[in-house]
Amino acid sequence: MRTAYIDGMPREQLTAYVLGGGGVLGSSEVGMVRALAEAGLRPDLVLGTSIGALNGAFIAADPGVEGAERLAAVWEAVLLEGVFLDNPMRQAARVARYRTHLLSNAPLRHVLRRYLPVARFEDLEVSFQCVAACIEDASGRWFTAGDLADPVVASCSVPGLFPAVRIEGRHYLDGGLVHSIPVGRALALGATRIFVLQVGRVEQPLSPPTRPWEVATVAFEIARRHRFVHEMESVPDDVELHVLPSGATSSPNISIGHARASRMRERMDAARAATAAYLAALA
Repeated sequence: MRTAYIDGMPREQLTAYVLGGGGVLGSSEVGMVRALAEAGLRPDLVLGTSIGALNGAFIAADPGVEGAERLAAVWEAVLLEGVFLDNPMRQAARVARYRTHLLSNAPLRHVLRRYLPVARFEDLEVSFQCVAACIEDASGRWFTAGDLADPVVASCSVPGLFPAVRIEGRHYLDGGLVHSIPVGRALALGATRIFVLQVGRVEQPLSPPTRPWEVATVAFEIARRHRFVHEMESVPDDVELHVLPSGATSSPNISIGHARASRMRERMDAARAATAAYLAALA
């Protein structure tokens, strides 16, 4: 039995939840979280990137059923706060003024400060880490301590949609640029059982582009997925790995059109049912 380490303490078994990116499609992860909690599962470690950082922070604050239900309520707040949507006139004015992004990250900060029950990594019930991409040196930085808001917002800052976040003199963008689904991080930290929470994109193969605008989206999706594919191929045989099903019929590369309450709820419900069935089959 290999030994895993978390917070410097050795453990023979370490269960990690790995939450990938996907913008508004991240509502699928909420359904998976609820199914996991209802099945009595609990993580020792939570790793998140992009929207998975937001979801992951709430899971780490309360990994039980009540916490899962709170996260579902937070997604309702995401809609009300306009985190992913904004008045078109405001968008145009913001681009004219800042030239780099369409949306403010203020609503996302507000959601975190209002609904997340703790403010620091150290106060979470379960160990949590999130990643963001550093502009200055093109590296991925894992945040593990201190204030939660800036790292989580940075990890969610999709280029062109949100502004970069300045932390300790450097600027950070979406963690999905460097780790779309950070299975490798879980392995590096000694996880012996990994549950991958993803938005459904990796369940469907890519197709060659047939229209000019598809070239960029397909290229970006290859860049986003290739590290995950490599890390999945290198998972040791003694690690128990579960890629949870999304239950979604489609998971588009450009997902802003799914930022509607009805579509988010549909994805939550589908992922909850599909994951519950998957977990029941393991028993």
